[in-house]
Amino acid sequence: MSRDQNKVPVSVIIPVYNVEKFLSEAIESILNQTLTDFELILINDGSTDRSPEICKDYQKKDSRIKYFSQNNSGVSIARNLGLFHATGEYVFFMDSDDTLDHDFINTSYKCAQMQDSDLVIVGEEFCSRLPNVPALPTCAQFLRRNFLEKYYDVRFPENIQPCEDGLFSHQLIALTKKIGTNFQGLYHYRLHENQNHLRINEDSEKVLQQIPIWLTVLEDFYRKYNLYETHAYHLALFMEHEPFEFRYLNIPFTKEQKERLFNIIRDFTDKNILPWLHKDDYLILSRPFVYFLSCNNSCEFDKFYSKYVRNKCFQKKIRLLLIKFIPFGKIRRELRRTVSKKYSR
Repeated sequence: MSRDQNKVPVSVIIPVYNVEKFLSEAIESILNQTLTDFELILINDGSTDRSPEICKDYQKKDSRIKYFSQNNSGVSIARNLGLFHATGEYVFFMDSDDTLDHDFINTSYKCAQMQDSDLVIVGEEFCSRLPNVPALPTCAQFLRRNFLEKYYDVRFPENIQPCEDGLFSHQLIALTKKIGTNFQGLYHYRLHENQNHLRINEDSEKVLQQIPIWLTVLEDFYRKYNLYETHAYHLALFMEHEPFEFRYLNIPFTKEQKERLFNIIRDFTDKNILPWLHKDDYLILSRPFVYFLSCNNSCEFDKFYSKYVRNKCFQKKIRLLLIKFIPFGKIRRELRRTVSKKYSR
């Protein structure tokens, strides 16, 4: 019997690696969903703690749970294996140390059906970024499986972390206009010291060495689907979001590392983006990134950016101070949110 004959509305895929402290809570948050017709696919990625035993115990208790195990190969390979075994009409990838609000799957599935979506963006924070969304974390992607199978070459890139979810979602967003929203979806993200992305970003040299690999993935994708001319702005937003904002601005690189990253970003944009970027597209990009693209070196940009940040902080303080004199609390709160959002970029 084929997978589609056994199809359920939703497949939830969780890669599992040494999360015995949090795994039960994550699984319980799935089992307690208001939409009960789903399958939960647990992929043990070579755990050395009690995580496999916890998975197997739950599998014995609930027929909706499927369990698979592999040698430690990384989160991308684990997610791709889960997708291979999925039968759901829609697929959601969840991290094993987080939890879902009890109505998360139900509201996401209803939105997907009502809006006939290939990809539903989940969560108010991520929905509010439309129409210019360059990439999404896995927690914000609710995906039609037939759409994923149509583009079988677009998968989580192996041996890449961080940004494996950003690369995956960026390509999918470029391939469909059927993008829906679920503002109601609440994903509870757990902060703890052993999170992968925190440990990875601490190794600045490792991140720096990965970025050219990201760009090779994008070059291959844009060339294959002939997207440079039509989606140059989408690629520009990705470059601004991932290697520039998340890495160049937020990781404590040395001066030598910054100059290397500056050249990597500039060389890629000069070759693959600027020839196709329209004048109006520059209005979408942030002022720092536009200035970055005009600089000759990292030192020139860093001088500008230090001044830019000081000016923004001053302007924000003045505006928040003036808001204090508004007598209506509801209006004050709304204006504070607006100002904070404006000056976060």
